[in-house]
Amino acid sequence: MEPARYLGASFSPQPVQNLEARAQLLNERYGDRDAQTVLAAALAGEAGANTALVSSFGADSAVLLHMAAQIDRDVTVVFIDTGKLFGETKTYRDTLIERLGLTGVRSIKPEVSVLKQQDPMGALWIKDTDACCHIRKVVPLATALEGFDSWISGRKRHQASTRAQLQWFEAEEGRIKVNPLADWSAKQVLDYAKEHKLPPHPLVAQGYPSIGCMPCTDKVAEGEDPRSGRWRGKNKTECGIHFPTLGKQADGSGI
Repeated sequence: MEPARYLGASFSPQPVQNLEARAQLLNERYGDRDAQTVLAAALAGEAGANTALVSSFGADSAVLLHMAAQIDRDVTVVFIDTGKLFGETKTYRDTLIERLGLTGVRSIKPEVSVLKQQDPMGALWIKDTDACCHIRKVVPLATALEGFDSWISGRKRHQASTRAQLQWFEAEEGRIKVNPLADWSAKQVLDYAKEHKLPPHPLVAQGYPSIGCMPCTDKVAEGEDPRSGRWRGKNKTECGIHFPTLGKQADGSGI
């Protein structure tokens, strides 16, 4: 596959207070472009000089990782190992790393001292899922992203009502967040994976279209929202890494 081409970097680094305007300009510039072009632009520095791709190595992750590998196999990929993941997810991570030739994957874990202090029994998820997500995922990601000007996510509008208005570029916490697959449907993801013979996450066939930590991920029935199995029965739809309070509230109250 020929690497996607972007329109050419034309934005100089902007002060934090101008990030919203910068994101808006980027959305106008790339509004009618395809996912590969948006991704190529981000990896070339259009949204910031230092860019990381954040991946859960979940159900849909292979598509964005494959696209990135076609452009730059050395791209920094941040993977948060919360300590509560399915074993299948970590095996899938290793499979994709080898299959795609990715050389820049960083597996980040929560600080041991934090876990000993705030979740010594490893059961915080039972009484406070927000706090558990915060110490095991949100804070480690915030730390891992220090020094990066922008980051790339695999979020899509079709995944949940909370993501229905997702844009290519967003301003968040002093960085630009890039969502190259924002307008992709579930069918487009599946078709791309089939076209490029990408291995599926082993749990998808077992009824898990959205995969997070093992204690808080349930199977999804036909016709349900793909993310309805995440934190089932809780008034919660996101772990917190996609909220503007990223890394700020140790008690998880803002998640």
